[in-house]
Amino acid sequence: MRVKDKVAVVTGGAKGIGMEIALKLASEGAKVIVADMTELSYQNDNVKNHILNVADSEACKVFFDKVVEEYGRIDILVNNAGITRDAMTRKMTDEQWNIVVDVNLKGIFNLVRHIGPHMEISGGGSIINISSVVGEYGNIGQANYAATKAGMIGLTKTWAKEFARKGVPVRVNAVSPGYVMTDILKTVPQELLDKFAKLTMLKRLGQPEEIANAVMFLASDEASYVTGHTLSVNGGMRL
Repeated sequence: MRVKDKVAVVTGGAKGIGMEIALKLASEGAKVIVADMTELSYQNDNVKNHILNVADSEACKVFFDKVVEEYGRIDILVNNAGITRDAMTRKMTDEQWNIVVDVNLKGIFNLVRHIGPHMEISGGGSIINISSVVGEYGNIGQANYAATKAGMIGLTKTWAKEFARKGVPVRVNAVSPGYVMTDILKTVPQELLDKFAKLTMLKRLGQPEEIANAVMFLASDEASYVTGHTLSVNGGMRL
């Protein structure tokens, strides 16, 4: 029970990697509030859902106030919500660029601007940003997505400095997954999946629970001396 009685917020936790993160935190004793655009695809007594568009600044403030009012504090924040709108740069529209930036980058700012200072006042906490191998190495046809995921790493390092400057143990880290077998990848042709697997040292794709395990470590006191770090969980992938 590594996060027993902690209050955790997980964005984009209705399904996929976010679902595994929420369930992992709940299994280790946390009270989990999922913030997502859709209803949960599962049931767990320790996981509650809140419909939220993280790109909506005002809605994020309302959500923050509601969680603190109901639970008294927020100990863990996992910024997992994210979208893709892939296109080659020469063909990418303003709409494709803007919506990815709004959700993936502005979305985490909208929550951390409230929850980071709250953790400072409360005496500590752990913020985990879910970046991507694409944010570290780039990828053809994903200029918008790569920019936001790289931006998350920059924000991680900045917030690690900002929120600990007064000596309060607010830790901010990032997890950078490689290709993980979620529902989205299940629609990808097998020959492409095999190609992705061959790009890794372990010669396989990741599983959502492996990302959740990394988040669990960073959320817990086991990572009490880890901050400003990007943990790559990609099987040794190089794009």
